[in-house]
This record gives sequence, structure tokens and C-alpha cells, in this order.
Amino acid sequence: MSTSKIPEILRQHEAKLLDDWTREQNRSKEVSKRLSESDIRTQSRRFLQLVQEAATRGNAVDVDTDSYKEVRKFLEEISTSRATLGFSPSETATFIFSFKQPLFTQIRASIPNAEDQVAEIWNATLLLDKLGLFTTEMYQKTRDSVILRQQEEMLELSTPVVKLWDGVLALPIIGTLDSSRTQTIMESLLQRIVETGSELAIIDITGVPTVDTLTAQHLLKTVTAARLMGAECIISGIRPQIAQTIVHLGVELGDIITKANLADAFRVAMQRTGHVVVRKMITTAKA
Repeated sequence: MSTSKIPEILRQHEAKLLDDWTREQNRSKEVSKRLSESDIRTQSRRFLQLVQEAATRGNAVDVDTDSYKEVRKFLEEISTSRATLGFSPSETATFIFSFKQPLFTQIRASIPNAEDQVAEIWNATLLLDKLGLFTTEMYQKTRDSVILRQQEEMLELSTPVVKLWDGVLALPIIGTLDSSRTQTIMESLLQRIVETGSELAIIDITGVPTVDTLTAQHLLKTVTAARLMGAECIISGIRPQIAQTIVHLGVELGDIITKANLADAFRVAMQRTGHVVVRKMITTAKA
């Protein structure tokens, strides 16, 4: 059991602490702009109840124990919610730190002995600092998760696999190729090959700024994976400087067909699939 008077103070003066703390939080324009006073009050009341229960069951300032499990879970939810709403790390942590002033004031009013006051204020400082840091860590974890998800979505959007003709796919690549993006590209291409039963795929690298050894290796891996699925690849967008770089690096493309632009690659693809493209002569009737 806790020897601190904090649980008792939280229990006996919950109403006043809640009023003072809610008022303190509403002073922040960023908080009041994104959350209603009712939401702030509800979240604050729940926090007070959970901390009071946790501090009663165990050490009042040891927030890593099982007694604070529900408190940590609640703060993780708060951090996730506020990160999603666009709060900054400091604004999110202020949910905890803004409680210091109301709690310190109540400790001084409830404990007449000066030495006991100092001891309990120190306990309260340790408790809220630890919980504030935990809130910041959870906020960062959420933000990292959101950023990672957005990056994955952007990768998917930046690597569309387009059906040009029956049996012919096109994969235009824009930007730098790295291991993570290559994996996304490979998965998208293979999935479309399975869905469409295509036999040819044009990988267009016109939008790839530079080609180095690593980029070439990624391209070769993609071509190899497509072949294993029964589809051949044509690489288009081979500009003069890229051709020189590939030769200089000694990269062997083997029997992979390469073309300077997408139009030439598409023409080859049509021929390989047994199609012939002819120009239709249009004549106008004489008056």
C-alpha cells in the first residue's frame, strides 16, 4: 500500500481538483479549439479516478508497476487521440503537466506541516513527470506509426500498375528506388500479373533520376520475380546518360529488352503478343 497522502487528497478533493484542472486546460487556445470543455472534463475525471486507484494499490510514484497498468493504457489512448487531432507533443504532454498547479495548491492546503508538504509535492512532481514523459513517448509512437502508414500508402500510389492492352501491363516508376519501395513495386506487379494473366510488363524508368548499381539490382530482382510468374519484362526510359552509367557500372541486363521510351516498348510488346499496329488513312469526301 502507498504511504503517500496523494491518493487521499485525490479522493477527498476530486471535485475541486477537477474544476481547477479543467479551467487550467481551457486556458490553452489550442486545446479548447480542438476539444470541447465536456471532453476535457470527462478525460480529466477518468484520469483522476485511475491515478487515485493506482496510487492506493501500490507505490504512488512507481508508474511502471501493474497497479498503473490502466493509467498507462488510458494515457496511450489520449496520446493516440490527440496525435490524430493534430496536437503537438508539448500540447499532448500538457494534459498531464497542467495538473501540477491544481495538485500542488491542494497539497499545501491539505497538509499543514511544511516538511510533509515538500515531501508530497516532490512525490507529485515525480508522478506527473513520469506520466508526462510516458504520454510523450506514446504520442511519438503514434506519430511514427501514422508516418509509416502514410509512406506505405504513398509508395502504393506512386507505383501504379496499368493495363495497356490485353496481356500487357505498364509500371511507371517515378523517384528513387530503394529496398522498401522495390518490395512494394514487386508485390504490386506480381499481383496484377496474377489478376490479369498478362505475359508482358513494361517497366518505365523515365521518372527515375539516377541509376546506380543498387537501383539496377532492384530492377533485375523485379524482372526475375515477374519471370517466375510467367511474364517477361521490357525496360523503357533508358536515356543516354543512364545507358552510359549502366555500362560504366558493368551491370549485366542479360536478355532483357530495353527501349528509349514507353512508345517503343509498347510497340515491341504489341508485336510480341501478335498484334500489329497500322496507321489508318482517313480520306475526306470531295464536294
